[in-house]
Amino acid sequence: MRSMLKASIAALATTAVMAGAALAGSHGAKLSGDLVIFSDMSNPAPRAVMEGMVERFGEMHPDLNIELTVIDREAYKTQIRNFLSANPPDVANWYAANRMKPYVNAGLFDDISDMWTGKIGEELASTKGAMTIDGKQWGVPYTYYQWGVYYRKDIYDELGLSEPATFDEMKANCQAIIDSGRKCYTLGSRNYWTTGGWFDYLNMRTNGYDFHAALTGGEIPWTDDRVRATFANWRELIDMGAFVDNHQSYSWQESLPFIVNGDAAEILLGNFAVAPLRDGGLDDSKLDFYQFPAINPDVELAEDAPTDTFHIPSGAKNKEAARAFLEFVVSADNQTLINNGSNLGQLPVNANSGVDDDKFLKEGFAMLSSNSPGGVAQFFDRDAPAEMAAVAMEGFQEFMVFPDNLDDILGRLEQARGRIY
Repeated sequence: MRSMLKASIAALATTAVMAGAALAGSHGAKLSGDLVIFSDMSNPAPRAVMEGMVERFGEMHPDLNIELTVIDREAYKTQIRNFLSANPPDVANWYAANRMKPYVNAGLFDDISDMWTGKIGEELASTKGAMTIDGKQWGVPYTYYQWGVYYRKDIYDELGLSEPATFDEMKANCQAIIDSGRKCYTLGSRNYWTTGGWFDYLNMRTNGYDFHAALTGGEIPWTDDRVRATFANWRELIDMGAFVDNHQSYSWQESLPFIVNGDAAEILLGNFAVAPLRDGGLDDSKLDFYQFPAINPDVELAEDAPTDTFHIPSGAKNKEAARAFLEFVVSADNQTLINNGSNLGQLPVNANSGVDDDKFLKEGFAMLSSNSPGGVAQFFDRDAPAEMAAVAMEGFQEFMVFPDNLDDILGRLEQARGRIY
């Protein structure tokens, strides 16, 4: 099996090179000179992916000298503004949406909107919103992963339940689960960010992606009635006892035994939850996944799908080669290769890519590629500035424990909005 896997990956790598070569040939003149790339893909598997991409692109362009510098991810976060300003590379890793906004506003990333017309725009349509600021695109994505509701299929079968398509169906299922002596949702809100996932989905389903993006961008007061409508929907779940008791005492990992043991039936989390749930003893006959259901029928369904990106700094010296590299990165074959289980193990952003033979990756890919026309958010702590995210997610946790404190919480968040933005 291992030798067959290696052979298939090698064949795919060859295909990726051939496809990339054809793409490069259509790009224009032969590439030469230096291509300087800075990357934060410092963990072993991502680093190998990055080095592999550079090697394959270099084979396509033998007259191009590629200089790759890999920087520890946390150190990269503190260094990026300095190197973009002082001595920028030709290509740099970063993140989508609000996380790229400071560098866009400072004029440090190139506008590459022309690259998004035609094939790239069609194949990467699900992530275009996440790459767009002021109606322009400022980079390309290379990997993302889905969020959604993971649930105990055997418990659903026992109770005669079906995956909900609406919030009313979701609440009806929840009541049936509660009546059976279980909780609906496990949650580890000692990690405040887990509450951010609940707010993201409830707000995007109540008010839509554009409203959510404007709120996390500081453009809408937290005391707005539309925000209160989101919290009113959230409170319906809280008041019916949907969540495990004392969730503020658990980390997200410590919340998993509730679903593994059957004391809770569901969890809203990213696809990174699958491996520990499988390790806990839930095989795919017991574990399943559904898209967070609609609340307001007038808004399209948007998803949380944190997205990692490549950008061309405005001070890049070899922009022709940089653009060719970005085209190569997002090509369908390269996307298939770098996101497979032996590499990043996440989802390709190109809708024409293939996905590993994994139940949840396939469901996530189908959902993000075709069933999320409302947009792709980056998760609350990426879409909002770090200081605002910290204040807000602490408030979300407080609301879940003391929902009567909502007025005070929203007042504090509105004060923070005035100070931070």
